[in-house]
Amino acid sequence: MMKKNILFFVTLNLLALTFAQRVPLTPINEATWVKLVEPTGYETGINMVLLGEGKETFTIGENIQSITGKRTVNPFYMNKYETTYKLWYRIRLKAEAELGYEFYNPGQQGSQGRRGKIPTETLAFAPVTNINWRDAIVWCNALSEIEGLTPCYTYQGQVIRSSIESAIVDLATCDWTANGYRLPTEAEWEYAARKTKTGFQRGDLVSGAVDKFGNENADRLETDLAWMDANSSGTGNIGTAGSPLGQDSLPESGNSNGMGLYDMSGNVMEYCWDWMADYQYEETKVGGPEYGSERICRGGSWSPYAGFIFCGDRYAFDPDEAYNYLGFRLARSAP
Repeated sequence: MMKKNILFFVTLNLLALTFAQRVPLTPINEATWVKLVEPTGYETGINMVLLGEGKETFTIGENIQSITGKRTVNPFYMNKYETTYKLWYRIRLKAEAELGYEFYNPGQQGSQGRRGKIPTETLAFAPVTNINWRDAIVWCNALSEIEGLTPCYTYQGQVIRSSIESAIVDLATCDWTANGYRLPTEAEWEYAARKTKTGFQRGDLVSGAVDKFGNENADRLETDLAWMDANSSGTGNIGTAGSPLGQDSLPESGNSNGMGLYDMSGNVMEYCWDWMADYQYEETKVGGPEYGSERICRGGSWSPYAGFIFCGDRYAFDPDEAYNYLGFRLARSAP
């Protein structure tokens, strides 16, 4: 019976992915594309929030994991939004044409877009998906170079500009003092998901159970706070309803968490830097273990195949895997 159930769900997932590729999308017109090529201000989808005041220690995995640990986080920046396909597409094309970058996957718009296609008006602000972990860190380097910042990811002192060279990317080192864009560490991600005005919300709650004003959302359902399997058949656009980012977001003008970040639970799962391993009580190295076989992903998603959306829930994937429920969020080290 177990084998039959697994076969059924695998078949169902394959059918869903096939259907997602067949959804007709309206191409954008030339005037709109000009805006996508040269976005300004809010439309870039980058709105970095400074988190932390000095070093702050919390218990990672608290109230949800059988093994927990103490983590100390330095101040850092995290984007309010998951990385949009609009931003991904613009930077990818520019990096490939002008800087010699290579990407294994071209990405797609949310869960129902077509791979590598020009952003459409309706889904330009959906999160980029169907990219692997290697694509994500190489793209962070590309964005850093384009903005005149120091890339974080190198191999033997050389900036990594190709996600096709898998062995090199997997051996990448991260310069935590560089001012460029990067993925958050797992500790930074959980800190950002749980931090509130008065402390930390529990790890076994959806991010946003305590809002940016310090109010508990105890009377609201998880489906009121996050895009998940129970209320969605795919990704929504990102951010606050009625804004350039996220016309299709949740009711009541969207739902940010205690630090003003959106979609930390649900929508798409987000890559972190760390290799998967059991927590050590005291972390001895920023970013977790030096080697491993799978990279951490956090936040859950709209998909029933990655539906655990609590702040302390953990997933891990081979850095080569790419799905229509996997994306990422930008971070930067604070000076």
